[in-house]
Amino acid sequence: MEICYLLAFPDSGEGVAPPPEQFKGLIKDAPYFQPVDIDLVTLGDETIVIEGFAVSVMRHRYDDRVQMVECRFDLPDPFAGSVFQVRTKIQSALQSRYIPEAHRRSGLFEEYSILLVQDAKPTPDKWIDKNALAIANFIRSQREVFDKEEVNEILGSRTRYSAEELTLIDWEGAVIIAPKADYRSDIALLKIGNYQLLRYRMLDQSIEEMLDKISEAFFQNRRRPRPTRGLIRQIAEHRLEVMLDFERAEQSLLLIGDWYTAKLYESIQNEFYLKDWKESVRSKLDNLENIVETIKDNFTMSWENLMDKLQLLGWVLLLVGYLYLYLLDAGWINLP
Repeated sequence: MEICYLLAFPDSGEGVAPPPEQFKGLIKDAPYFQPVDIDLVTLGDETIVIEGFAVSVMRHRYDDRVQMVECRFDLPDPFAGSVFQVRTKIQSALQSRYIPEAHRRSGLFEEYSILLVQDAKPTPDKWIDKNALAIANFIRSQREVFDKEEVNEILGSRTRYSAEELTLIDWEGAVIIAPKADYRSDIALLKIGNYQLLRYRMLDQSIEEMLDKISEAFFQNRRRPRPTRGLIRQIAEHRLEVMLDFERAEQSLLLIGDWYTAKLYESIQNEFYLKDWKESVRSKLDNLENIVETIKDNFTMSWENLMDKLQLLGWVLLLVGYLYLYLLDAGWINLP
């Protein structure tokens, strides 16, 4: 059986990027249909050898923000205990080779394992039920023994294209069963799911960093000068940039083609908790907007108070000057 291992991490292109390509292969039997609003650029492909296994690697960049790495290699028996270590070593080597160290340290990347199966006899469902525990361990990349309830949860989300074709989706991995090895559309959708998940995580991190900056600038260091209009403008511009990124991520999928891909992507959204991530990011954006507005209002009030104080000081000085002139004119003050 073949394994498709996906890696996704933040990556912005430098210099002049080649023109974006069409997103192909999402619809079975319609490879030139373009249902998504994602700019895709091919970065290259290569074949490398890890632990004695040939690994085919294809790299793309999505929307000039995320690099998606698709790695495919054959394993004789992916369910065998001895093969588990080999698979772990291969995937670890791929992470070290393609994911920048900073993202590996922070954990801001996605990995996803897909088992590609051609021969699932007598039927896909019966084959899954027969190998339920082994498939659950493969998907979760664990050797622990799951109980029946956990196994049923892992193997519960199944989408069927025909009696012989089935795709099982979990938040950590998937199994695609296709007798004719027609895996392309399912893998493309799983790539999009991982891409959107990472985009939401990136937005979430950006908001958290902005909140930390606001906390440091306005609340933590009392000895710092009061925030200036420039700092407030910088925060507002960053907030606007995050909001635009959020809208872009939310509108990436304008249309998911036929009934099968629509149904499969609905399963991916559910298993990846994409709707929960979207609502969480939206809620944080709303809170951030309220915080920024409050800061603006307080800054405006502080500025108005300062102007009032300066105006009062001006009147006091004017009054003192008037009294001085009055006393001088009355002869109460003798100049030398």
